Amino acid sequence: MQRASQFLASGFQHFFRRRSPDDVQLGQVLVERGIISEKQLETALTAQRQRLIDTGQAVRLGQMITELGQASEAAVVEAINETFKISVASLSDNIRELILGQRGTLAERLPVPVIPIWLKLCVGALLIVIVTIVVLSTLIINKQKDRFFDQTVTVGTVSLNYFVNNARIPLIDDDILSLNTLIKEATDTEGLRYAMVTNTHGLIRAHTDVDRIGTELAVPSPTAPLATRGDISYFSFVTGSGEQILNLTREVVFQDKILGTVHVGVSLDFIERLVDKEKGSIIYMTIVMMTVGLAIAVYLGLRFSQPISQLVAATEAIGKGDYRYRVELNRRDELGNLAIAFNRMGEELLRHTQTRQSFGKYVGEDVLEMILADPEKMWLKGHKNDATILFADIRGFTAYAEDREPEAVVDMLNTYFEIATRAIMDYGGYVDKFIGDCVMGVFGVPVFRKDHVERAVRSALDLMDQLNRSSLHGNPLLSSVGIGIHSGPIVSGNIGSQVKMEYTVIGDTVNLASRLSELANPGEILVSDTVYDHLRALISVQSAGTRTIKGKITPVETWRVTSIEQRAHVKSAD
Repeated sequence: MQRASQFLASGFQHFFRRRSPDDVQLGQVLVERGIISEKQLETALTAQRQRLIDTGQAVRLGQMITELGQASEAAVVEAINETFKISVASLSDNIRELILGQRGTLAERLPVPVIPIWLKLCVGALLIVIVTIVVLSTLIINKQKDRFFDQTVTVGTVSLNYFVNNARIPLIDDDILSLNTLIKEATDTEGLRYAMVTNTHGLIRAHTDVDRIGTELAVPSPTAPLATRGDISYFSFVTGSGEQILNLTREVVFQDKILGTVHVGVSLDFIERLVDKEKGSIIYMTIVMMTVGLAIAVYLGLRFSQPISQLVAATEAIGKGDYRYRVELNRRDELGNLAIAFNRMGEELLRHTQTRQSFGKYVGEDVLEMILADPEKMWLKGHKNDATILFADIRGFTAYAEDREPEAVVDMLNTYFEIATRAIMDYGGYVDKFIGDCVMGVFGVPVFRKDHVERAVRSALDLMDQLNRSSLHGNPLLSSVGIGIHSGPIVSGNIGSQVKMEYTVIGDTVNLASRLSELANPGEILVSDTVYDHLRALISVQSAGTRTIKGKITPVETWRVTSIEQRAHVKSAD
């Protein structure tokens, strides 16, 4: 077990050395600069190894140090830039690549070669052509060699049989003159290098070389094992001049008595010459086929790689959000079909993006995300939750609209709605609906936040401040907005018919918030006692009296909010 642990530890250490050559140097630099201590470095390295063991993900030492709170990111980045003479903005930059670009070996600094697909196809086609030709050529040449050898044996056998059949009587009579006359005719046969007749004692009685008549036969050393074909035996050997000779031997027999032996030597060099000639033809054929194959491979490679390059470019464009990018491929094959499918995908993504952007303006981003995340279940059903409702209504809007052109009224409303929408969304709420000149904002649903009451009040104060500042630019009606806020249980869900549905909230809490906005004076924020109880320690209020609310049996105590304690508050982005 201990050996296994040591092996794993050494493996992880090797991994870190291989993947992060700057980690050890960086740790020492941070220690030398006094940014961290030796003990902190050891703690960070241990945490780094443990993170790799637990999650399988390698974390840079600098990031681990900042995660542990041992040093700020700015201090680590400054140390990296000064030590390695590089320029990085944050620890998320590819620091290792920048370091290797400055200090790495030549092999590490060189970019990784990118081999285009057309070149791969060309190389592959050439390899296939070369291997095919080499294999086929080897088989053909070997078969040709065997065939030529068989022809040589056949030619030698014919000559050998001729000499055997005509040498019986001269051997019986020991007629050397007749034997040599017979042998002399062998020189007229092409490829026949020698012929000779020996007696039973191995003495040469006839030979194409008259100087060897009467000498004892010297058998050359064979280069291949002795072979037989019927009553003929043969083997090959090499002469002193380097010529390959096939020696064929047959005994001269008369009435079952051996009279002597006939030897014939046939040159095998012509086979090598024929093979060399065949090799030349094969080399020529190989060059032609390689040229043709290379041309075809280049054509096919370019024909297939160019569409792929276009698809890659289109993928990058789509990845960057350019859903209008289109691939132009006039092809009637799978790549053409792929281009058509890709263009359709782009069209669908563009349509969905436009729909999402447009739909989000109607239902709000939070509701839109909820619908897209669970389109079949959650958002269709009603849910009872606690939420805070904000109503903002313009006082005197009817009289304002009577004396002005519709275009001017719409422009003013759009300015008002833009300010109100942004103020509500900035604090994690969503705009449920616009009711004439009234805006309804909801906090706490569909995304629950435990501080939804505080968010609603901060949103109202921010909205009132922005409206007051905007009214100074020629539209005093913007400062005539009254706001009502109430918090309590509501029912949220999709309400409507199969033809038209709307995500909204209903309940007594909504009604009371609406009534409070109607009671609020221009520039006033009225909240219920429920809201005041939640934020008693944060907000400054003035009593607005106990109000009788339509539909409520018991009068409602109301409060006028004047300010809220300034502190770091959570916005929607958080």
